[in-house]
Amino acid sequence: MEVGSIARYRFLHPGTWMKVLLIEDTVTSATIVCQLLDKMGLEWVHARDGASGIEAFKEVRPDLVLLDVIMPGMDGFEAARRIRQLEKDGEWTPIIFLSAKTGDDDLERGIAVGGDDYLAKPVSGAVLRAKICAMQRIAQMRCSLLVLTRKLDDANRELTRLSSVDGLTGVANRRVFDATLLREWRRSARVGSTISLLVIDVDCFKQFNDAYGHQVGDECLKAVARALDGTSRRPADLVARYGGEEFAVVLPETAEDGARIVAEAMREAVESLGITHRFSSAARVVTVSVGVATTRPERCDEAGFARLLKSADEALYGAKRAGRNRVLAAAAAAEMSL
Repeated sequence: MEVGSIARYRFLHPGTWMKVLLIEDTVTSATIVCQLLDKMGLEWVHARDGASGIEAFKEVRPDLVLLDVIMPGMDGFEAARRIRQLEKDGEWTPIIFLSAKTGDDDLERGIAVGGDDYLAKPVSGAVLRAKICAMQRIAQMRCSLLVLTRKLDDANRELTRLSSVDGLTGVANRRVFDATLLREWRRSARVGSTISLLVIDVDCFKQFNDAYGHQVGDECLKAVARALDGTSRRPADLVARYGGEEFAVVLPETAEDGARIVAEAMREAVESLGITHRFSSAARVVTVSVGVATTRPERCDEAGFARLLKSADEALYGAKRAGRNRVLAAAAAAEMSL
């Protein structure tokens, strides 16, 4: 098999634990090293110069590279540097230089370009075996560390997700809602845009729980949450469980008319679920009441932030007093209270 300028590939002992790429231009030295690798029962690939060695590395992705330093054209230092550039994030292939030059400057340069060890020529079988075993142990430890790191990363991502999601309904929890509303409030104050807030209550939910049981009540809340979340169209919008049977929706850059359209769509989505509720004063199925509040923050003051929450709550209670299963904006709720 030949690829590019690679003179010869030879694969021995398939299925062995390590594949070695030998980049060596001297036939005598290459023959000696390959014989030693044979005795160790290792699979090996031989390339006769730096350029063909780079191509071989791309194709076979070896577990170890034995690299001659002095070669015509591309020397071993440059080949090592390019090999390191070919490795993807998290990858590491041990590189052992083969050279008769073992001065301090040569060793320092070899490490600087990405080498891991030096093996003096002529190559000793015992020393080669020891160095390969050492690199294998390092590679195994590094692999174990990478696996552990990935597991920890996955666990941290899951913890982050769990800390931001309501355990029952799967939508954002109250902590995320509070942080999101405050962040969007401040952003609206900076850019001068409107922000709307919906507060949603499942109508007569206590009676539903008492009649059908808490397990059925939990399934009802899950279905309501899915309906609300499925109606939310923009990535910036947030549907969250506010507490108990209450939900809240943050609508950045949304005027009152737009917020009422979203609220009505959510109300209709819940009603269309058709979940039987024979003990509701609003309908024969599960419904929601929605309070809508909209403002254009002039500054990042906590008082204005609290007023937005209060206005949405008051609008919700106005909707419930008006018969439930309806949407009511804060301005209309204020007029009703006069």
